[in-house]
Amino acid sequence: SLHKKAFAYTVALTIANYHLFIHLFAGDSCCNPLSMGAIKKMVEEEVPGIYVLSLMIGKSVVQDTENSFFMDVNEQVSFVCDQLAQDPKLKGGYNAMGFSQGSQFLRGVVQRCPDPPMKNLISVGGQHQGVFGLPRCPGESSHICDWIRKMLNSGAYTDTVQKHLVQAQYWHDPLNDDLYKKHSLFLADINQERVVNETYKKNLMSLNKFVMVKFLQDTMVDPVDSEWFGFYKPGQAKELETLQESAIYTEDRLGLAEMDSAGKLVFLATDGDHLQFTREWFNDNLLPYLH
Repeated sequence: SLHKKAFAYTVALTIANYHLFIHLFAGDSCCNPLSMGAIKKMVEEEVPGIYVLSLMIGKSVVQDTENSFFMDVNEQVSFVCDQLAQDPKLKGGYNAMGFSQGSQFLRGVVQRCPDPPMKNLISVGGQHQGVFGLPRCPGESSHICDWIRKMLNSGAYTDTVQKHLVQAQYWHDPLNDDLYKKHSLFLADINQERVVNETYKKNLMSLNKFVMVKFLQDTMVDPVDSEWFGFYKPGQAKELETLQESAIYTEDRLGLAEMDSAGKLVFLATDGDHLQFTREWFNDNLLPYLH
């Protein structure tokens, strides 16, 4: 199976003309031959002639990895938007694929940067309603993960933590909903929690397909329902609600209800832990959205 043991994943891959494919990992880098590099190679093998752009956030692999933990997400989104706009091969549009936290970052790209146009957005284990917990944080960066837990527990919504810790920017505390809505620098903005930005809504609705992949045995994302845009019901952290039951859908702040009615939302599920899938599953279920 294709799996990288890392903690929140932020890397970006892009495929154009035929497609653009973007992946974002925390604790990984754009060009790791065992993870994102392997997926880039696999797509190129499966779709001859495809143009795949792997986005590096920073000037080196080391910077790319560090930025997945510590660079302001809004700055990352702007950085990606600039790269996409400057690539002549993407002018006709592209498909984008995000892995884990990269998925919601790419949604920020489509909502904020309509040129060049994103055609399909494929979210693989993304957390579109954020996370409330870090149940497992393995790999070489365990000391960083321990520090991140400490920061999130002590004050996820303080200015310093929000500005300098990527995971805090999609930390969604259902027990402190007002704090989340007021101080979340990234997630509350792209989820229209404070005001409804009609441009965000229009741009997201311009997608042909918004594909969301949920891993049924996921031990890294809490709650796993966030991978299908679900979350805890407000005011508690036990009972869950689906996207269709949530205010973001019933009020249609992002156009998701209208997209759902038009058949633009695709919900896929697979057994396995976070980001664990076979090449066969990928080819059967995701590759069609890259054509």
